Amino acid sequence: MLNHQETILRLVIAAFAGSVVGIERERLQWAAGLRTHMLVCVGSCLVIIVSAYGFADILGNHIVLDPSRIAAQVVSGIGFLGAGTILLRGEVVKGLTTAASLWAVAAIGLAVGSGLYVAALTTTVIVLVILAGLKPIEERVRDRVQSRFLVVTAKRGAMSIAVLHDVLGPRASRVKQFVLLQDVAEELDTIHVTFSRMPSDLVETIATKLRALPFVVTAELS
Repeated sequence: MLNHQETILRLVIAAFAGSVVGIERERLQWAAGLRTHMLVCVGSCLVIIVSAYGFADILGNHIVLDPSRIAAQVVSGIGFLGAGTILLRGEVVKGLTTAASLWAVAAIGLAVGSGLYVAALTTTVIVLVILAGLKPIEERVRDRVQSRFLVVTAKRGAMSIAVLHDVLGPRASRVKQFVLLQDVAEELDTIHVTFSRMPSDLVETIATKLRALPFVVTAELS
C-alpha cells in the first residue's frame, strides 16, 4: 500500500508532466491546452493508483484483481476526449497532433502512477521534442510537398501550356492543372495553374519569369 507522501508525489509529478506538454499546446492556442493535459495526466495517474492499491483491503479469500484492466480502459477511453479536438476545416483535418498528445500524457500519467518515474519523465521530454522541436522540420517538408496555385492574366491567346512548360523547363512535370478562362470584354485570358510538390519560393520565381514576358499582365500566387 502506498503511503500518503508517495501518493502525493506521484500525483504532483503527473501534474508537472502534463503541464509541460500542455504549455506547448497552449502556446498554439489549441482547444486542449494546459489545463486539459494536466487533468488527463493527473486523472490517469489517480486511476492506476486506485486500480493497483485501492482494493487492497478486499484481497484474499480467492479474490484476485487485475490492475491492467483499468489501464486498458484509460487508453481506450481517452480516445473520446481526443476526438473532440479533431476538426475538419474544408479539406484539412486539424487537431490530430493534439489528440495524440492527450493520448501520450494519459500514458505518462499511468506510468507515474505505477512508479515508473524514469520512463514517464523521459517520455515527457521526448513528447515535448516531437511537438516543439520537430515542428519547423515538419513545416519545411510540408512547404515543399503541398500544392501551390498561380493566377496569370495574359493577352488573349498568347498564354498556353506549351509556353508555361518552356518557362518551367525541367520542372514542367510539376504542373498538376492548367485552366484557361477567357474574358471577352477585356480581351484577356485568366489562367489558373496548380503545381504539385512545389515550394512557395520557387513558385514566386516562376511568377517573376512570367511577368517578364511581354504578353503577361499579372502573375500572382493565390
